[in-house]
Formats: sequence, structure tokens, C-alpha cells
Amino acid sequence: MRDDIGQLLWFGFPGPTVDARLRKKLEAGEVGATIVFKRNLVVTDGVTDIDAIIALNRDLHRAAPDGTPALVAVDHEGGVVQRVRAPATHWPPMMRHDALGGDALDIAAKVGRALGDEVRALGFDIDFAPILDVHTNAANPIIGDRAFGTEADAAARRALSFAAGLAAAGVLGCGKHFPGHGDTSTDSHLELPRIDHAWERLEKTELHPFRLAADAQAVAAAPGPIPMIMTAHVVFAAIDASVPATLSHKVVTGLLRERLGYQGVIVSDDLDMKAIAATMGADVAAIGAIRAGCDVLLLCKEEAHQDLAEMALAKECERDSEFRALVGAAARRVRAMKKAHADFTKAHPARGREAIGHADHAALAARLRS
Repeated sequence: MRDDIGQLLWFGFPGPTVDARLRKKLEAGEVGATIVFKRNLVVTDGVTDIDAIIALNRDLHRAAPDGTPALVAVDHEGGVVQRVRAPATHWPPMMRHDALGGDALDIAAKVGRALGDEVRALGFDIDFAPILDVHTNAANPIIGDRAFGTEADAAARRALSFAAGLAAAGVLGCGKHFPGHGDTSTDSHLELPRIDHAWERLEKTELHPFRLAADAQAVAAAPGPIPMIMTAHVVFAAIDASVPATLSHKVVTGLLRERLGYQGVIVSDDLDMKAIAATMGADVAAIGAIRAGCDVLLLCKEEAHQDLAEMALAKECERDSEFRALVGAAARRVRAMKKAHADFTKAHPARGREAIGHADHAALAARLRS
């Protein structure tokens, strides 16, 4: 049970090295993956210390007692959400694909591959990208030009091409934020957004990229272009007006898992975000997200919340055999993804440090930017 719970918990941590607390948890198999943020990087005069990142990620790559490896993740989309800047290639926002015309899909695939080559050369396994949200609200404070377009089908196909490039580089991508954060006017980092569109509009616009992602994942060889989908801390009134998507069984299991047929790993957005944390404890949120159908819980900042979530999951597993079965099934999906990733990366070695900030990547970024 403890081994399974550990696979579900993916944590952020405070500094540029692996502290004693995190090291102990990794070695005990209590953390399935770690997430690297700007606070974990060593940056001097705008230049990131690449040696420090590579050393940090090497230290984070530890195996649980059962042999399951811990993975390392990063948010590296391009534009404003790009953790590692110089000397890595600085990618423009993905909305730039909207101006490219007929060759946008080809360029998206090349960008995904180039960005993925750099991410993997730095020692990361997971990139929480691409954005599958459709940018339909100019007042949206959080998605905006992170999206691949303003029209659902074009944005979806560009994002999936980008994801295929990531996969070819040996990086696990994650489509976000299900079932669509593109038309909100508030930021779920700060408060709980709500979308009141009718089902017909959601099906045509918000859900379309996720439907295509589910279809692509179903037919692809492992690990596939979209091995993970991240949920949104947004209330979708037409589906479930009572709770945000991350905590809704109707949204996560009923819609994503059953209606769209997605069989990959479902990741909660960060449970430390105020859309969740300001309304309930990490214990309630963790149990609610697993019951909704999430496989992985992100707890990116507060160590107290991480401990609370871990204890709550253990107690609920002991109390409720049905919940224990959900945890076991989620852990099996995570382990299967990790095995597929290990098999692929063993067969396809990473590019070396020369990939980081390569001149060809800079030229591709310039083409996207122009």
C-alpha cells in the first residue's frame, strides 16, 4: 500500500539541492516523481548553471525499494512558462504557430523535438506540455498565448504535433488542462474559475483537443504522444456544477476516462493552488482527486500539505477497500508509463550537452518568432 501511494505523490521541493527530507522520501519510495521549478535552479546574471541542473536531476533519479524509478518533471512550454532560459534555447509562445499557415504542423513537431532534446539532455523525464486549451477569451489571465491557437481543431493538431516531437525525443508529455481552461477570466492559481457554457459549446471547442489526444494515445505505441493529461481546477457547470474538475468523478472518470476513452495517466493540477487550497485541506483534496479518477497528485510547494496528503491516503486505504483498489489501479498505470519510458529511453539515447541551445534550435525559434 505504501509503495502504491508513493507512486501517486509527485512533489516540488524548496532549493537547488536534494535536502535530507526529500532524499529520505525518495529512497523510501514515498515520492513517485519530483518537479523542478525556478527556485531549484542556480541562475547568475540571467544565465542558468547547466552543470547544477544536470547534477540535481541525477541526484533526484532514485529508485524506490521495489525498484520503480522516480522521474523528474519540469514545466517547459516556451514563452512565459519556460523554467530553463539561457544558455538553453528561448522559445517564443506557442501561439506563434497561429501565424504560420500551412506549415504550422511541421514546425510544431520540429519545435517539440528540439525542445524535447534539450529538456532530456538536462536530465528531465517529463515536460508538463503541451497546452491543449483553446485561447478563446482575450481576458484570460493564465492561458493566453500559451495556447497553440484560437480555433479548436487547429490548436489541437498543432499541440499534438508538438507532443509527438517531445515523444520522439524521449520526453513524457502532458496535455493540459482538462476539460479546458482557455475561456476562463480568472486564474486558478489565485481563485476558483467557473465556466457556464452549454454542453454543445464545450463539446465543440473545449473538449475537441482532448478527444483527439485520447484518440492519439489509444492508437500509439507506448509511451505515445500524450501519455498524461492534467486536470483543471475549474468548475464546468454543464458537467458538474458542484466541484472543480479535478475533484469531479463526472469529469475525470465519466467524461475523460469513459466517454473519451483516455487510458493514460491522469494528473491533478497542483493541489497547492488557491482554487483548491483556499477551500479545503490537502487531505480532503487528495482523497477527492483519487476518488474522481486522478492517478497522480501534484503538491508543488507546501511540505505540510505533502505530509497531510500522504497520511490521508494511507488512512483512507486502510479504512476503505474500494479506495485502496483505486490507489492500486492508479499506481499500476504510473508504473506502466515508467516502464514504457525506461524501455524507450534505453533504446534511444539522449543527445549530449551540445543539444542545449543548439544553433539549429535557435534558428527554429527565430522562424517561429518572425
